Amino acid sequence: MSVARIKTIVIGALFLLNVFFFAVIIIDNTADARSARQAIEKSCTIVQQNGITIDPDDVKTGGGIRTKRTARDTATEEIIARSVLGATNMTDLGVISLYENPERGTARFYSGGDFEISLHEGVITNSGGTQKTVQKILRDMKLETTALNVSTGTDGETATAVCRHENARVFNCPIEFVFTGDSLKTIKGRYVAGFEVVEDRRSISQVGTALLGFLAWADDEDLNCRHIFSVEAGYQHRIVGSFGEGVIVPAWLIITDKGQFIIDDETGEVRLF
Repeated sequence: MSVARIKTIVIGALFLLNVFFFAVIIIDNTADARSARQAIEKSCTIVQQNGITIDPDDVKTGGGIRTKRTARDTATEEIIARSVLGATNMTDLGVISLYENPERGTARFYSGGDFEISLHEGVITNSGGTQKTVQKILRDMKLETTALNVSTGTDGETATAVCRHENARVFNCPIEFVFTGDSLKTIKGRYVAGFEVVEDRRSISQVGTALLGFLAWADDEDLNCRHIFSVEAGYQHRIVGSFGEGVIVPAWLIITDKGQFIIDDETGEVRLF
């Protein structure tokens, strides 16, 4: 048998093996998806049996969500400040970092990721549209966020985005852009950075755990909830150190006809959001 013929047979065999393993992966993923869907439907059935309507399609799970450490990141602070203010002078005030550009405004960053940027009138306007203006700023800041929500008030518009980590929302890390007239006045919010996996912490629980925990809590509190509009897996951010150290922990956001509630996936604590 020629060398060329042997090579052809080997390549063909490797191709068939790759196809086989790819098919196995697809089957496994399909089975996992089917099992997850069944778990969601069973959980929703239990909720409905307790007098609360919920559509399984309104449940958004997140299998990759797990506790991670966060840290204060001065490099990210600098990017955020200069993306809006341009060249700046930075003053270290201990727990506060102050960035200043006399012609544009100031930015203050606090321990734990909280920040506020104040701009002089007319430095940035929404003449090209609030949505596009804010989206460009967020890209320049290099922050991963959700889609914008723009609301109109008597004095101007406010655009709000929420920070994300690996496609999951960090529910208590919003960033708000406030326009007075057509001029951007302030940007304030909280970002998270410096991620490190906490190896001894588990990933997020099954959605059934969250729903049953919410049912028990709602019964204890006489909440009289009748409809759950959505259930979403994500994170909440906690500050645990005086120098900006923190964690993002798995959490569930449940939106109901009685308000929005956060369930801490580790402790089971439920609170109004």
